[in-house]
Amino acid sequence: MAEQIHTPVLLDRTLELLAPSLGRPGAVAVDCTLGMGGHTEALLARFPELTVVGLDRDTQALEIAGDRLRPFGDRARLVHTTYDGIGDALDGLGIGTVDGVLFDLGVSSLQLDRVERGFSYSKDAPLDMRMDPTSEVTAETILAEYPESELRRIFYQYGEEKLAPRYARRIVEGRVDSPLTRSGELVDLLVAATPMALQRAGHPAKRVFQALRIEVNGELASLEAAVPIALDRLGESGRMVVLAYQSLEDRFVKRELAARTTSTAPQGLPVELPEHRPEFRLLVRGAELASAEEIDRNPRAKPVRLRAAERIRRSA
Repeated sequence: MAEQIHTPVLLDRTLELLAPSLGRPGAVAVDCTLGMGGHTEALLARFPELTVVGLDRDTQALEIAGDRLRPFGDRARLVHTTYDGIGDALDGLGIGTVDGVLFDLGVSSLQLDRVERGFSYSKDAPLDMRMDPTSEVTAETILAEYPESELRRIFYQYGEEKLAPRYARRIVEGRVDSPLTRSGELVDLLVAATPMALQRAGHPAKRVFQALRIEVNGELASLEAAVPIALDRLGESGRMVVLAYQSLEDRFVKRELAARTTSTAPQGLPVELPEHRPEFRLLVRGAELASAEEIDRNPRAKPVRLRAAERIRRSA
């Protein structure tokens, strides 16, 4: 089942970038976004002495990945947590530093392809959007309870939606008589609220659904906490690869890696002291994109932005 519905994005390039740090005996990697285990399966098959700690908040994904990775025994250690729980997860397993970290951000194939999860604006379903089915807050909850100002904020902040005020106002006005419970109802409301000229620029629901998903799952807050922790847990010559699919995530990763790969020497200092040297170096120039061939094979690779870095020294 997993093989049918999950095609890892930029798999070969990810393996290539992580190989120098994962090929050594006793290496440990963390797949912070395990999903259905496609990347982890490939890592374990490629590096026979590697152990992978796989993190995911989605209990359905963990069940599928567990079945898929069972042939690797205790080389696959799966933990139910969000990716900002990486530190606690490693501490719980008695692991200090690691040799590799992978983030494959965004919505997994499982979540997109299961209509009942409510992530897609193209199919009618309950307004759920929870990556962790055990959590309480759903998109329906947000649309029913958030004040207009908060709806406007998340549509602006997480969806970069220019019509945020119009959409927020229509939702609040409409829910008085008819609360939104299904994705199709929300799509109809958004389409009706969008000027015809703007509808030709893209589906009116795309950015709102993205914003709701991010809010429901606390994705950006989790990422902003997780990336610094992951970098701190990388040992000497350890490497991290991040696959981002939307600009908000990619901009944060870019800023964090820029800070970690830049000298902290005061301006005008004639000689750079060892303690001012960067802790990391970038492994790719800018952000790498999927090739046209990969996008043809896997259309979900189209928006991906890959960034990677290697630890070159540990701070004192």
